[in-house]
This record gives sequence, structure tokens and C-alpha cells, in this order.
Amino acid sequence: MEDPDGCFGEDVAATYDEDSADMFAPEAVEPAVDFLADLAGDGRALEFGVGTGRIALPLARRGVPVHGVDLSRAMVERLRAKPGGDAVGVTIGDFATTRVDGAFALAYLVYNTINNLTSQDAQLACFENAAAHLEPGGRFVIEVGVPELRKLPPGQTVVPFRTSPTGWAYDVYDCATQSLSSNYVDVTGGRGSFRSIPFRYVWPSELDLMARIAGMRLVERWQSWTREPFTHESPEHISVWRKTAE
Repeated sequence: MEDPDGCFGEDVAATYDEDSADMFAPEAVEPAVDFLADLAGDGRALEFGVGTGRIALPLARRGVPVHGVDLSRAMVERLRAKPGGDAVGVTIGDFATTRVDGAFALAYLVYNTINNLTSQDAQLACFENAAAHLEPGGRFVIEVGVPELRKLPPGQTVVPFRTSPTGWAYDVYDCATQSLSSNYVDVTGGRGSFRSIPFRYVWPSELDLMARIAGMRLVERWQSWTREPFTHESPEHISVWRKTAE
């Protein structure tokens, strides 16, 4: 039977914050919260893929009303257990299609979450869903890496990104379909475990086209939350699209 939590069930949620500790450090969180709070202003914010509240909780503490959408009940349970967790409303569902009440000044997706939608149609639906929730002039923000295809010599499809004596992790690319999987092998007590998470990588220009189809236009693109310029060498981008007036 299909896991209702998708790829982020109890086994992942139980150690998610610890496994992603670098992304929970103040130097990673605070610039993102500053950036998003500035865009939200006095309005409401909608987070697609709210997870355990890494960004939603500190953003709510800044006085921004935040509502989240997430498919994983296990992840949301961790959010709820944290101080201030009851201040963030959450709707369980697929953020490509799930609707919530009200209009928002800001919608956002962080930490490569757009890639969790594994088809172009689903990613486009996410843009359309964001636009449907935004007020005229509202912003949609995505943080996502630039596909690392430059690391692939002819004939190679695998890029390792973590190695240790007790485990390793690697991405597998299919350039024909833009499919990508992140794979994790861990060895504990002489026993190995394997986990694979599917993604679809997407290019900045492709995201811009999705935004235009959904009635939004690019207004900013940066390499980081601190607004470093986006260049040919940038490993990721923070992009902001504005919903056109209706």
C-alpha cells in the first residue's frame, strides 16, 4: 500500500532535523526569514512543504501569519511538538493542488522542495496553485539548486555528495526525462539500509515559463538569501515572481 506520507514518513521524520542540522543553523535560517518577512510585509504567508517548521516557526515569531501545506503527517507532528507549533496552521495535502482559505501576500517553497514534484505537469500545477492563493501583486518564492549536470562526464549518471566509513549518498540523473533520485546507504552495527527519494530537476528558465503560464512574472533572482548576484557559477537560486494584477 502506498505510504500516505509519501517519501517523508515516520522513519524520515524521526531524524529529519538532526540529519539536516546545517539547514537548521541560525546562519542558514535567519537570512531566509529576513528575506521572506520583508516580502510578506503586513500580509499572510503560505508555505508549500512546511515540514517540521524550519522556516515557518521563526517567520511566525517575526509576526507574519503563516499557514503551511504538507503531505506528511509525520513531519507535521514534529512541527506541532515544537514551541510555537500551534501558531502555524497546517493543511495536510499535496501542495501542487491543495487549496486553503483566504488570500496571501507571499507563497514560498524552500530547500529544493519544488523538485519533490516529479513531473513537469505537477510543477506547473504548483505555480498555478500558488497564483490562485496570492493577492494581486503577491510574490511566489522558490529556493532550489541549479542542476549539477556539469559534473557528469559522457556516460556517467551518478554524482556522489556524501561519503563516510558508515555510509554514502549519491544522486542519479536521467537527462532524457529530467528525473533525479537521491540515494542513501547507511551501515549500522554491520547491517546496511538503503533509501531512495525521487525528484525532478528543473532549470531557472523553465520555472520562469511556468510562472508566466500561471500569470506571474520574475522580479528577482539571487544566488542566496543575502542577495548575492546569480551567475553562471551559482549552485542555487532564490527566485521571486510577482502575480500580475487582475
